[in-house]
Amino acid sequence: MPSLIETLSGAVPLHPHKLWPRIPVDADTWSMLIEQLTEGRWTLSGLWGDEGTVHMAVLDAERGQLAVASLACQEGRFPSVARHHAPAHRLERTIRDLFGFEPVGAPDDRPWLDHGRWSVRHPLGVRSEATGEGGGYDFLTAEGEGLHQIPVGPVHAGIIEPGHFRFTANGETVVRLEERLGYTHKGVEAQMAGAAPDRAAQFAARLSGDSTVACSIAFARAVETALGIEIPGRAHWLRALMAELERIANHLGDIGAVCNDASFALMHAHTAVLRERVLRQADLCFGHRLMMDRIVPGGVTVELDRPGQDGISALVAMIRKAFPPLVELYDETASLQDRTVGTGTLSDVLTRQYGAGGYVGRASGRAFDARHDLAYAPYDQLRFDVPILAEGDVNARVWVRIREVEQSLGLIDQIIEGMPPGDIAVALPKAKQTCEGLALVEGFRGDILCWLRLGPDGTVERCHLRDPSWFQWPLLEAVIEGNIVADFPLCNKSFNCSYSGHDL
Repeated sequence: MPSLIETLSGAVPLHPHKLWPRIPVDADTWSMLIEQLTEGRWTLSGLWGDEGTVHMAVLDAERGQLAVASLACQEGRFPSVARHHAPAHRLERTIRDLFGFEPVGAPDDRPWLDHGRWSVRHPLGVRSEATGEGGGYDFLTAEGEGLHQIPVGPVHAGIIEPGHFRFTANGETVVRLEERLGYTHKGVEAQMAGAAPDRAAQFAARLSGDSTVACSIAFARAVETALGIEIPGRAHWLRALMAELERIANHLGDIGAVCNDASFALMHAHTAVLRERVLRQADLCFGHRLMMDRIVPGGVTVELDRPGQDGISALVAMIRKAFPPLVELYDETASLQDRTVGTGTLSDVLTRQYGAGGYVGRASGRAFDARHDLAYAPYDQLRFDVPILAEGDVNARVWVRIREVEQSLGLIDQIIEGMPPGDIAVALPKAKQTCEGLALVEGFRGDILCWLRLGPDGTVERCHLRDPSWFQWPLLEAVIEGNIVADFPLCNKSFNCSYSGHDL
């Protein structure tokens, strides 16, 4: 069968994005793409609005291809993707909130990011005044004898971002869960518009603090693709080093947090110590615990000296010694296994339908990792395995994290040993005309998409960053059904979706 690019080759690419095209399509081609998504041939990677246009990013994972189809919104309307392909639901509702475009035939016309508190409606489209008084929200209902609802949030009992969870339960068994997010909407896309790339990069770095490195790489690669520049090889390797440190820190934190929600605080305490050691070493080497603003369009801002390399090598050796006993402790604690094995199982059917990335997808059999399948520098020169499991439960998501920590340690060894000498950045050239860039980067949570357009003055005209959580939050609703309410914290933490990255 023809590949994604071959299927769309009848149209002329508007912008090549190097290997990946953006192609203007008509309504018939748009419908054909929806049909292929529905049949599972390709994966929806993004759906967002623009000036008079909607863009749909489609992934052909089998052939390692990515393309963006652009459809002009005639009279502010476009054929709904969600009508046939459920993963587009929240993306379409967001387009309506931000741009005012109407998805024709959409099965859900409720607002998503707009909670009725904004002073304007459609802030990225044709703006109009709003009352800003807020209003009610019609949660979906479930029918049956003895059902009751349990509202949780948006304010939670801890240092956590806000999100509302509405449970419908029969006794302790969850019948339906519906989320309401958007409380941390920051207007990132509006803030980026008109900003110089270095300024816009700061917003990208703050989209989701736990993924600051991955988001920064995605944004930087999109800018570099748009401008057609190559950065020094050493900069690529330093970026990968920071990305793997970020991955290890987050996985260690998540493994302990899952155990803590199963009332096994000892594991949480030990993994927290290891995570803290990673963050401290990152601070020593790069001047920031989260390595924020260290990756910019054109390269990186901080060099790694010899003591820093030695410190990272010592850190890797320490984790290799301390981590296996913790893994053994997790595996041999029967009371812990009783809580995680078979809990919150995600089917491979839903995983593939939603294109779930990261440990969520790989724990349910979806073997996709942008570092491997769409290999970018320096991962195209590094050796690593992508851990895949089929069980799809909380335990499987923990084990994928465990194996990824081990793989990341091996990657860091290779990076330290093979890092080339040379410069760490190049100056950005002046854009002489409108240009576009597209990037897909693997963060600890999954693949992050960034598409942007630079104007002839070099500033960002439009930028869209898509966090992996867009396609993971809905699956959390699915896996909790049939489980007890008390297991929701376990399921939630095993997903660890981002509020901030989702809410833009």
